[in-house]
Amino acid sequence: MERVDMWQNYIMAESLEEAAKLMAEFKETARIIAGGTDLILEIERGVRPDLKTIIDISKIPGLDTISEDGDGYIHILPNVTHNHVVASSLIREKAFALLQACWEVGSPQIRNRGTVIGNLVTASPANDTISPLMALDAKVKLSSLNGTRVVPLSEFYTGVRKTVMAPDEIMTDVFFKGLDADQPSFFIKTALRKAQAISVINISMVFTMKDNLVESARITLGAVAPTIIHAETAETYLEGKSLDGPAVEEAARLVAEAAHPITDVRGSAEYRDYMVGVIARRALTAIKEGVDKDLVPAQPILLMGDGLHVPSPKVPWDGKEIHTWINGVEYHFTTGFDKTLLDLIREDAGLTGTKEGCAEGECGACTVYLDGRAVMSCLVPAPRAHGSEIVTIEGLSPDDKLHPVQEAFIDYGAVQCGYCTPGFVMSSAKLLEERETPTQAEIRQAITGNLCRCTGYYKIIEAIENASRTQSAVERE
Repeated sequence: MERVDMWQNYIMAESLEEAAKLMAEFKETARIIAGGTDLILEIERGVRPDLKTIIDISKIPGLDTISEDGDGYIHILPNVTHNHVVASSLIREKAFALLQACWEVGSPQIRNRGTVIGNLVTASPANDTISPLMALDAKVKLSSLNGTRVVPLSEFYTGVRKTVMAPDEIMTDVFFKGLDADQPSFFIKTALRKAQAISVINISMVFTMKDNLVESARITLGAVAPTIIHAETAETYLEGKSLDGPAVEEAARLVAEAAHPITDVRGSAEYRDYMVGVIARRALTAIKEGVDKDLVPAQPILLMGDGLHVPSPKVPWDGKEIHTWINGVEYHFTTGFDKTLLDLIREDAGLTGTKEGCAEGECGACTVYLDGRAVMSCLVPAPRAHGSEIVTIEGLSPDDKLHPVQEAFIDYGAVQCGYCTPGFVMSSAKLLEERETPTQAEIRQAITGNLCRCTGYYKIIEAIENASRTQSAVERE
Protein backbone atom coordinates (compact mmCIF):
# COMPACT_ATOMS: atom_id res chain seq x y z
CA MET A 1 0.00 0.00 0.00
CA GLU A 2 1.34 3.43 -0.93
CA ARG A 3 2.40 5.52 2.04
CA VAL A 4 0.38 8.65 2.76
CA ASP A 5 2.40 11.66 3.93
CA MET A 6 1.61 12.28 7.61
CA TRP A 7 2.51 15.98 7.51
CA GLN A 8 4.24 18.47 5.23
CA ASN A 9 6.23 20.50 7.76
CA TYR A 10 7.80 19.45 11.04
CA ILE A 11 9.20 22.17 13.26
CA MET A 12 10.98 21.77 16.59
CA ALA A 13 10.19 24.88 18.58
CA GLU A 14 12.88 26.15 20.95
CA SER A 15 10.44 28.08 23.16
CA LEU A 16 6.73 28.48 23.81
CA GLU A 17 6.98 31.96 22.34
CA GLU A 18 8.22 30.51 19.06
CA ALA A 19 5.47 27.88 19.17
CA ALA A 20 2.85 30.61 19.68
CA LYS A 21 4.14 32.53 16.65
CA LEU A 22 3.98 29.39 14.54
CA MET A 23 0.43 28.61 15.70
CA ALA A 24 -0.60 32.17 14.83
CA GLU A 25 0.84 31.65 11.35
CA PHE A 26 -0.55 28.19 10.57
CA LYS A 27 -3.70 28.12 12.79
CA GLU A 28 -6.08 25.24 11.86
CA THR A 29 -3.48 23.49 9.71
CA ALA A 30 -1.04 23.04 12.61
CA ARG A 31 -0.97 21.02 15.80
CA ILE A 32 1.26 21.12 18.85
CA ILE A 33 2.89 17.81 19.75
CA ALA A 34 4.57 16.90 23.01
CA GLY A 35 3.87 13.17 23.28
CA GLY A 36 1.71 12.45 20.25
CA THR A 37 0.31 9.10 21.35
CA ASP A 38 -3.19 10.23 20.32
CA LEU A 39 -2.26 12.59 17.49
CA ILE A 40 -0.21 10.07 15.51
CA LEU A 41 -3.15 7.65 15.50
CA GLU A 42 -5.55 10.40 14.44
CA ILE A 43 -3.29 11.32 11.53
CA GLU A 44 -2.86 7.72 10.39
CA ARG A 45 -6.61 7.14 10.57
CA GLY A 46 -7.34 10.21 8.46
CA VAL A 47 -9.09 12.08 11.26
CA ARG A 48 -7.05 15.24 10.57
CA PRO A 49 -6.93 15.61 6.76
CA ASP A 50 -6.21 19.36 6.95
CA LEU A 51 -3.16 18.98 9.19
CA LYS A 52 -0.02 20.19 7.41
CA THR A 53 2.38 21.32 10.13
CA ILE A 54 3.55 19.69 13.36
CA ILE A 55 5.09 21.95 15.99
CA ASP A 56 7.11 19.86 18.43
CA ILE A 57 7.61 21.35 21.90
CA SER A 58 8.89 18.17 23.54
CA LYS A 59 12.49 19.37 23.89
CA ILE A 60 11.83 22.83 25.29
CA PRO A 61 13.64 22.90 28.66
CA GLY A 62 11.64 23.20 31.87
CA LEU A 63 8.24 22.13 30.54
CA ASP A 64 8.26 18.68 32.15
CA THR A 65 7.91 19.85 35.75
CA ILE A 66 5.24 19.54 38.44
CA SER A 67 5.41 22.25 41.09
CA GLU A 68 3.46 23.82 43.94
CA ASP A 69 3.28 27.59 44.24
CA GLY A 70 3.14 29.69 47.40
CA ASP A 71 -0.66 29.61 47.44
CA GLY A 72 -0.81 25.81 47.40
CA TYR A 73 -1.71 25.44 43.72
CA ILE A 74 -0.11 22.55 41.86
CA HIS A 75 0.97 23.28 38.28
CA ILE A 76 1.41 20.68 35.55
CA LEU A 77 3.24 21.95 32.45
CA PRO A 78 2.86 20.79 28.82
CA ASN A 79 5.57 18.11 28.71
CA VAL A 80 4.62 16.39 31.96
CA THR A 81 3.89 12.77 31.07
CA HIS A 82 1.62 10.37 32.88
CA ASN A 83 4.68 8.67 34.33
CA HIS A 84 5.95 11.99 35.67
CA VAL A 85 2.70 12.20 37.63
CA VAL A 86 2.96 8.57 38.77
CA ALA A 87 6.47 9.26 40.09
CA SER A 88 5.52 12.52 41.83
CA SER A 89 5.46 12.47 45.64
CA LEU A 90 3.62 15.81 45.52
CA ILE A 91 0.75 14.37 43.48
CA ARG A 92 0.69 11.23 45.64
CA GLU A 93 0.26 13.37 48.74
CA LYS A 94 -2.08 16.07 47.44
CA ALA A 95 -3.98 14.68 44.43
CA PHE A 96 -4.00 10.90 44.70
CA ALA A 97 -6.98 10.44 42.37
CA LEU A 98 -4.98 12.04 39.54
CA LEU A 99 -2.04 9.75 40.26
CA GLN A 100 -4.38 6.74 40.15
CA ALA A 101 -5.77 7.87 36.80
CA CYS A 102 -2.32 8.36 35.26
CA TRP A 103 -1.30 4.91 36.52
CA GLU A 104 -4.28 3.45 34.64
CA VAL A 105 -3.32 5.04 31.31
CA GLY A 106 -2.02 2.62 28.68
CA SER A 107 1.29 0.97 29.49
CA PRO A 108 4.70 2.15 30.73
CA GLN A 109 5.77 2.96 27.15
CA ILE A 110 2.61 5.00 26.53
CA ARG A 111 2.90 6.76 29.89
CA ASN A 112 6.49 7.69 29.02
CA ARG A 113 5.31 9.69 25.99
CA GLY A 114 1.68 10.66 26.56
CA THR A 115 1.21 13.94 28.44
CA VAL A 116 -1.49 15.02 30.85
CA ILE A 117 -2.20 18.20 28.90
CA GLY A 118 -2.36 16.21 25.66
CA ASN A 119 -4.94 13.96 27.30
CA LEU A 120 -7.02 17.02 28.17
CA VAL A 121 -6.76 18.60 24.72
CA THR A 122 -7.74 15.39 22.92
CA ALA A 123 -11.07 15.86 24.71
CA SER A 124 -12.42 12.32 24.65
CA PRO A 125 -14.89 11.79 27.51
CA ALA A 126 -13.21 8.40 28.09
CA ASN A 127 -9.78 9.92 28.76
CA ASP A 128 -8.72 9.01 32.27
CA THR A 129 -7.20 12.27 33.53
CA ILE A 130 -10.13 14.59 32.78
CA SER A 131 -12.52 13.38 35.49
CA PRO A 132 -10.01 13.62 38.40
CA LEU A 133 -8.83 17.04 37.29
CA MET A 134 -12.42 18.23 37.04
CA ALA A 135 -13.13 16.82 40.50
CA LEU A 136 -10.07 18.77 41.68
CA ASP A 137 -11.68 21.92 40.22
CA ALA A 138 -8.71 22.42 37.91
CA LYS A 139 -8.22 25.36 35.59
CA VAL A 140 -6.24 25.54 32.36
CA LYS A 141 -4.13 28.33 30.94
CA LEU A 142 -4.50 28.97 27.20
CA SER A 143 -1.79 31.07 25.58
CA SER A 144 -1.39 32.75 22.19
CA LEU A 145 0.16 35.87 20.71
CA ASN A 146 -3.01 37.66 21.79
CA GLY A 147 -2.32 36.92 25.45
CA THR A 148 -3.27 34.36 28.06
CA ARG A 149 -6.65 33.38 29.46
CA VAL A 150 -7.61 31.01 32.27
CA VAL A 151 -10.57 28.68 31.77
CA PRO A 152 -12.09 26.35 34.39
CA LEU A 153 -11.78 22.79 33.12
CA SER A 154 -15.53 22.43 33.73
CA GLU A 155 -16.09 25.05 31.01
CA PHE A 156 -13.41 23.82 28.60
CA TYR A 157 -15.40 21.09 26.82
CA THR A 158 -18.29 21.71 24.45
CA GLY A 159 -18.83 18.16 23.17
CA VAL A 160 -17.07 14.96 22.18
CA ARG A 161 -13.52 15.99 21.21
CA LYS A 162 -14.61 19.63 21.13
CA THR A 163 -13.23 22.45 23.29
CA VAL A 164 -13.24 26.24 23.58
CA MET A 165 -9.62 26.49 22.38
CA ALA A 166 -9.00 28.89 19.52
CA PRO A 167 -6.96 27.54 16.58
CA ASP A 168 -3.89 29.54 17.61
CA GLU A 169 -3.98 28.72 21.33
CA ILE A 170 -1.66 26.42 23.28
CA MET A 171 -2.53 24.91 26.66
CA THR A 172 0.50 25.87 28.72
CA ASP A 173 -0.58 24.93 32.25
CA VAL A 174 -3.20 23.01 34.19
CA PHE A 175 -3.41 23.87 37.87
CA PHE A 176 -5.49 23.12 40.96
CA LYS A 177 -5.36 23.57 44.72
CA GLY A 178 -3.56 20.71 46.41
CA LEU A 179 -5.71 18.67 48.77
CA ASP A 180 -5.32 18.69 52.55
CA ALA A 181 -5.19 15.66 54.83
CA ASP A 182 -8.96 15.86 55.42
CA GLN A 183 -9.69 15.77 51.67
CA PRO A 184 -9.52 12.19 50.40
CA SER A 185 -9.70 11.55 46.66
CA PHE A 186 -10.21 8.41 44.62
CA PHE A 187 -10.31 7.35 40.95
CA ILE A 188 -11.81 4.14 39.66
CA LYS A 189 -12.53 2.78 36.19
CA THR A 190 -13.86 -0.30 34.53
CA ALA A 191 -12.36 -1.46 31.25
CA LEU A 192 -12.17 -4.54 29.06
CA ARG A 193 -8.80 -5.61 30.49
CA LYS A 194 -6.44 -4.65 33.30
CA ALA A 195 -3.97 -2.65 31.21
CA GLN A 196 -3.80 -0.93 27.83
CA ALA A 197 -7.54 -0.32 28.00
CA ILE A 198 -9.73 2.73 27.44
CA SER A 199 -12.30 3.37 30.15
CA VAL A 200 -15.72 1.87 29.64
CA ILE A 201 -16.63 4.21 32.50
CA ASN A 202 -14.61 6.05 35.13
CA ILE A 203 -15.45 7.97 38.29
CA SER A 204 -13.44 10.44 40.36
CA MET A 205 -14.31 11.63 43.85
CA VAL A 206 -12.88 14.41 46.00
CA PHE A 207 -14.39 14.83 49.47
CA THR A 208 -13.83 17.31 52.26
CA MET A 209 -14.45 15.66 55.64
CA LYS A 210 -15.03 17.24 59.05
CA ASP A 211 -15.70 15.26 62.22
CA ASN A 212 -16.37 12.15 60.10
CA LEU A 213 -19.06 13.98 58.14
CA VAL A 214 -18.98 14.96 54.48
CA GLU A 215 -18.61 18.73 54.31
CA SER A 216 -18.51 18.75 50.50
CA ALA A 217 -18.29 16.19 47.70
CA ARG A 218 -17.20 16.44 44.09
CA ILE A 219 -18.08 13.39 41.99
CA THR A 220 -17.27 13.34 38.27
CA LEU A 221 -18.10 10.69 35.69
CA GLY A 222 -16.27 9.86 32.47
CA ALA A 223 -17.48 7.97 29.38
CA VAL A 224 -21.15 8.21 30.37
CA ALA A 225 -22.03 11.40 28.46
CA PRO A 226 -20.58 13.55 25.63
CA THR A 227 -18.41 15.35 28.21
CA ILE A 228 -17.32 14.70 31.79
CA ILE A 229 -20.27 15.37 34.10
CA HIS A 230 -20.88 15.92 37.81
CA ALA A 231 -23.22 13.71 39.81
CA GLU A 232 -24.75 16.85 41.31
CA THR A 233 -27.67 15.22 43.12
CA ALA A 234 -25.33 12.75 44.81
CA GLU A 235 -22.95 15.57 45.76
CA THR A 236 -25.76 17.52 47.41
CA TYR A 237 -27.18 14.43 49.12
CA LEU A 238 -23.86 13.58 50.80
CA GLU A 239 -23.33 16.98 52.41
CA GLY A 240 -23.51 16.71 56.19
CA LYS A 241 -23.78 12.92 56.19
CA SER A 242 -21.48 10.21 57.48
CA LEU A 243 -20.47 7.55 54.99
CA ASP A 244 -22.41 4.75 56.64
CA GLY A 245 -23.96 1.85 54.76
CA PRO A 246 -27.30 3.45 53.84
CA ALA A 247 -25.63 6.71 52.76
CA VAL A 248 -23.18 4.83 50.54
CA GLU A 249 -25.99 2.84 48.91
CA GLU A 250 -28.16 5.89 48.27
CA ALA A 251 -25.25 7.98 46.98
CA ALA A 252 -24.22 5.17 44.61
CA ARG A 253 -27.79 5.01 43.31
CA LEU A 254 -27.83 8.77 42.72
CA VAL A 255 -24.48 8.64 40.94
CA ALA A 256 -25.88 5.99 38.60
CA GLU A 257 -28.92 8.17 37.91
CA ALA A 258 -26.65 10.98 36.70
CA ALA A 259 -25.20 8.86 33.89
CA HIS A 260 -26.56 8.98 30.34
CA PRO A 261 -24.35 6.47 28.53
CA ILE A 262 -24.43 5.24 24.97
CA THR A 263 -23.80 1.83 23.46
CA ASP A 264 -20.50 1.43 21.62
CA VAL A 265 -17.89 -1.24 20.89
CA ARG A 266 -16.67 -1.25 24.50
CA GLY A 267 -20.01 -1.73 26.21
CA SER A 268 -23.75 -1.32 26.03
CA ALA A 269 -25.64 1.53 27.64
CA GLU A 270 -27.32 -1.00 29.93
CA TYR A 271 -23.97 -2.38 31.10
CA ARG A 272 -22.62 1.11 31.74
CA ASP A 273 -25.77 2.08 33.66
CA TYR A 274 -25.31 -0.90 35.95
CA MET A 275 -21.55 -0.56 36.40
CA VAL A 276 -21.69 3.14 37.29
CA GLY A 277 -23.52 2.21 40.48
CA VAL A 278 -21.16 -0.68 41.18
CA ILE A 279 -17.92 1.28 40.92
CA ALA A 280 -19.44 4.32 42.64
CA ARG A 281 -20.16 2.08 45.61
CA ARG A 282 -16.57 0.81 45.54
CA ALA A 283 -15.16 4.34 45.44
CA LEU A 284 -17.40 5.54 48.27
CA THR A 285 -16.41 2.53 50.35
CA ALA A 286 -12.73 3.21 49.69
CA ILE A 287 -13.11 6.79 50.94
CA LYS A 288 -15.14 5.62 53.93
CA GLU A 289 -12.47 3.09 54.95
CA GLY A 290 -9.53 5.37 54.19
CA VAL A 291 -7.94 5.48 50.75
CA ASP A 292 -5.17 2.91 50.46
CA LYS A 293 -2.37 4.70 48.63
CA ASP A 294 -0.55 1.40 48.21
CA LEU A 295 -2.98 0.74 45.34
CA VAL A 296 -0.28 2.48 43.31
CA PRO A 297 3.23 1.38 44.31
CA ALA A 298 5.29 4.04 46.06
CA GLN A 299 8.19 3.04 43.79
CA PRO A 300 6.35 2.33 40.54
CA ILE A 301 7.81 0.66 37.49
CA LEU A 302 8.32 3.43 34.92
CA LEU A 303 10.73 2.02 32.31
CA MET A 304 12.23 5.51 32.20
CA GLY A 305 15.73 4.59 33.34
CA ASP A 306 17.72 7.82 33.41
CA GLY A 307 15.26 9.53 31.05
CA LEU A 308 13.08 11.27 33.64
CA HIS A 309 13.83 14.64 32.05
CA VAL A 310 14.33 14.99 28.30
CA PRO A 311 17.74 16.50 27.47
CA SER A 312 18.16 19.40 25.08
CA PRO A 313 18.96 18.29 21.52
CA LYS A 314 22.61 17.41 21.02
CA VAL A 315 22.50 19.41 17.78
CA PRO A 316 20.18 22.26 16.69
CA TRP A 317 17.27 21.58 14.35
CA ASP A 318 17.50 23.11 10.89
CA GLY A 319 14.76 21.07 9.21
CA LYS A 320 17.17 19.71 6.58
CA GLU A 321 18.21 16.46 8.22
CA ILE A 322 17.45 14.15 11.12
CA HIS A 323 20.79 13.98 12.91
CA THR A 324 20.59 11.22 15.48
CA TRP A 325 22.48 8.47 17.25
CA ILE A 326 21.18 4.88 17.08
CA ASN A 327 23.00 2.28 19.16
CA GLY A 328 25.90 4.71 19.48
CA VAL A 329 26.25 5.15 15.71
CA GLU A 330 25.77 8.63 14.25
CA TYR A 331 23.22 8.97 11.45
CA HIS A 332 22.33 11.86 9.13
CA PHE A 333 18.97 11.17 7.49
CA THR A 334 17.82 13.45 4.69
CA THR A 335 14.68 11.36 4.19
CA GLY A 336 12.04 10.02 6.54
CA PHE A 337 10.70 13.33 7.81
CA ASP A 338 7.08 12.32 7.23
CA LYS A 339 7.03 8.94 8.93
CA THR A 340 7.20 7.36 12.36
CA LEU A 341 10.35 6.54 14.28
CA LEU A 342 9.61 2.84 13.76
CA ASP A 343 9.65 3.26 9.99
CA LEU A 344 12.78 5.42 10.14
CA ILE A 345 14.61 2.74 12.12
CA ARG A 346 13.51 -0.11 9.87
CA GLU A 347 13.50 1.53 6.43
CA ASP A 348 16.11 4.27 6.59
CA ALA A 349 18.54 2.87 9.18
CA GLY A 350 18.01 -0.72 8.01
CA LEU A 351 17.64 -2.04 11.56
CA THR A 352 14.81 -4.55 11.28
CA GLY A 353 14.98 -6.11 14.74
CA THR A 354 12.32 -3.66 15.94
CA LYS A 355 8.96 -5.01 14.73
CA GLU A 356 5.66 -3.52 13.66
CA GLY A 357 2.80 -5.48 15.15
CA CYS A 358 -0.22 -3.23 15.51
CA ALA A 359 1.02 0.28 14.56
CA GLU A 360 -1.30 1.58 17.30
CA GLY A 361 0.82 1.39 20.46
CA GLU A 362 -1.00 -1.71 21.66
CA CYS A 363 1.40 -4.63 21.21
CA GLY A 364 4.84 -3.33 22.25
CA ALA A 365 6.74 -5.11 19.47
CA CYS A 366 8.20 -1.75 18.41
CA THR A 367 9.63 -0.84 21.84
CA VAL A 368 12.90 1.10 21.72
CA TYR A 369 14.68 3.50 24.07
CA LEU A 370 14.42 7.19 23.23
CA ASP A 371 16.66 9.38 25.39
CA GLY A 372 16.65 6.64 28.00
CA ARG A 373 12.90 5.93 28.07
CA ALA A 374 11.14 2.86 26.73
CA VAL A 375 8.64 4.06 24.10
CA MET A 376 6.42 2.67 21.36
CA SER A 377 8.32 3.79 18.27
CA CYS A 378 5.19 3.44 16.09
CA LEU A 379 3.73 6.46 17.94
CA VAL A 380 6.81 8.69 17.79
CA PRO A 381 7.35 11.05 14.83
CA ALA A 382 10.65 10.29 13.10
CA PRO A 383 11.95 13.90 13.36
CA ARG A 384 11.73 13.58 17.15
CA ALA A 385 14.88 11.45 16.85
CA HIS A 386 16.86 14.56 15.90
CA GLY A 387 19.54 15.28 18.47
CA SER A 388 18.51 12.23 20.47
CA GLU A 389 19.98 8.89 21.41
CA ILE A 390 18.08 5.76 20.46
CA VAL A 391 18.71 2.16 21.44
CA THR A 392 17.14 -0.73 19.54
CA ILE A 393 17.31 -4.47 20.13
CA GLU A 394 20.46 -4.59 17.96
CA GLY A 395 22.30 -2.28 20.34
CA LEU A 396 21.06 -3.65 23.65
CA SER A 397 24.31 -5.42 24.47
CA PRO A 398 27.79 -4.38 23.25
CA ASP A 399 30.50 -6.51 21.67
CA ASP A 400 28.06 -8.95 20.03
CA LYS A 401 27.30 -10.52 23.40
CA LEU A 402 23.78 -11.38 24.42
CA HIS A 403 22.14 -9.41 27.19
CA PRO A 404 21.24 -11.55 30.24
CA VAL A 405 17.56 -11.16 29.30
CA GLN A 406 18.24 -12.47 25.78
CA GLU A 407 20.16 -15.45 27.17
CA ALA A 408 17.37 -16.22 29.63
CA PHE A 409 14.71 -16.07 26.90
CA ILE A 410 16.66 -18.78 25.05
CA ASP A 411 17.43 -20.90 28.11
CA TYR A 412 13.89 -20.87 29.50
CA GLY A 413 11.95 -21.25 26.26
CA ALA A 414 10.37 -17.79 26.35
CA VAL A 415 10.39 -17.59 22.55
CA GLN A 416 8.03 -19.31 20.14
CA CYS A 417 7.26 -17.41 16.93
CA GLY A 418 9.63 -14.68 18.17
CA TYR A 419 7.84 -11.73 16.61
CA CYS A 420 7.05 -10.07 19.94
CA THR A 421 10.39 -10.99 21.51
CA PRO A 422 12.38 -7.81 20.70
CA GLY A 423 9.79 -5.68 22.47
CA PHE A 424 9.64 -7.97 25.50
CA VAL A 425 13.43 -8.02 25.75
CA MET A 426 13.66 -4.22 25.58
CA SER A 427 11.01 -3.75 28.28
CA SER A 428 12.60 -6.41 30.47
CA ALA A 429 16.11 -4.99 30.15
CA LYS A 430 14.86 -1.52 31.08
CA LEU A 431 13.08 -3.05 34.08
CA LEU A 432 16.37 -4.50 35.30
CA GLU A 433 17.92 -1.04 35.10
CA GLU A 434 15.29 0.12 37.60
CA ARG A 435 15.10 -3.01 39.77
CA GLU A 436 18.02 -5.33 40.35
CA THR A 437 15.72 -8.11 41.58
CA PRO A 438 12.13 -7.22 40.68
CA THR A 439 9.18 -8.99 42.22
CA GLN A 440 6.88 -10.98 39.99
CA ALA A 441 4.28 -8.21 40.34
CA GLU A 442 6.85 -5.69 39.10
CA ILE A 443 7.75 -7.94 36.18
CA ARG A 444 4.09 -8.24 35.22
CA GLN A 445 3.70 -4.47 35.44
CA ALA A 446 6.78 -3.89 33.28
CA ILE A 447 5.43 -6.01 30.42
CA THR A 448 1.83 -4.74 30.45
CA GLY A 449 2.62 -2.93 27.20
CA ASN A 450 3.81 -6.09 25.43
CA LEU A 451 1.50 -8.71 23.96
CA CYS A 452 2.35 -12.33 23.12
CA ARG A 453 0.05 -14.70 21.23
CA CYS A 454 2.13 -17.85 21.75
CA THR A 455 3.73 -18.44 25.13
CA GLY A 456 1.05 -17.61 27.68
CA TYR A 457 3.60 -15.34 29.44
CA TYR A 458 4.67 -17.85 32.11
CA LYS A 459 7.96 -18.68 30.41
CA ILE A 460 8.59 -14.99 29.74
CA ILE A 461 8.14 -14.12 33.41
CA GLU A 462 10.34 -17.05 34.43
CA ALA A 463 13.04 -15.90 32.02
CA ILE A 464 13.00 -12.35 33.38
CA GLU A 465 13.23 -13.62 36.96
CA ASN A 466 16.25 -15.71 36.09
CA ALA A 467 17.86 -12.91 34.08
CA SER A 468 17.62 -10.66 37.14
CA ARG A 469 19.38 -13.26 39.27
CA THR A 470 22.08 -13.77 36.65
CA GLN A 471 22.67 -10.05 36.18
CA SER A 472 22.72 -9.47 39.93
CA ALA A 473 25.31 -12.23 40.41
CA VAL A 474 27.52 -10.81 37.64
CA GLU A 475 27.36 -7.30 39.11
CA ARG A 476 28.44 -8.62 42.53
CA GLU A 477 31.53 -10.34 41.10
